[in-house]
Amino acid sequence: MLLQLLDYLGVAVFAIAGSIVASRKGLDFVAFLFFATLTGIGGGTLRDLLLDVPVFWLKSEGYLLVCLGVSIFMWFFAHIVEGFGKPLRWADAIGMSAYSVMGAAKTLSVGDTPVVAVLMGVATATFGGVLRDVIAGEPSAIVKSEIYVTAAFVGAGGFVAMKAFGLSGWVAAAIAALLALLLRGGAIEFGWSMPGYKNNKRKDT
Repeated sequence: MLLQLLDYLGVAVFAIAGSIVASRKGLDFVAFLFFATLTGIGGGTLRDLLLDVPVFWLKSEGYLLVCLGVSIFMWFFAHIVEGFGKPLRWADAIGMSAYSVMGAAKTLSVGDTPVVAVLMGVATATFGGVLRDVIAGEPSAIVKSEIYVTAAFVGAGGFVAMKAFGLSGWVAAAIAALLALLLRGGAIEFGWSMPGYKNNKRKDT
């Protein structure tokens, strides 16, 4: 049950993030719907295609209805949502946290290895936002110095590790999603980042 809720939560908050991008560019409602749906289902679609399983939103139209509902809501209230601090980044953070766990959980459920589950969790959590930013012509969080992909890795890896140690699915999911959200939240509010690569190669003499 919790994993299903995480799935819908990930779609909804990613759809909010997509709608915010559309609102900031002053686009029409069809564009709102496009960006909300693209962001909401993009990561899960990539995951299911790579896993060679039925694409989740083709099996249940509820996910598309969530994107539609979010689009309608944001069409009327995006300006109010923008009044909250950093709504795009926080929507992305919540969606990433939920989807990192959901992506890993679904991968394990179809019998793939823990390593593949972690990779699919990261892909599920990040691909929709990256695709949205590329199409919108915006710089993606994935190429910024602050923690983003690392948080998705912690969420997916934490879930897989806790499941391996025998924790129940909902406990592992809740803890892993919270860890990912706290890490990404720290990056948003305090600029947390991992050490970056530095080229210390000596110049030729």
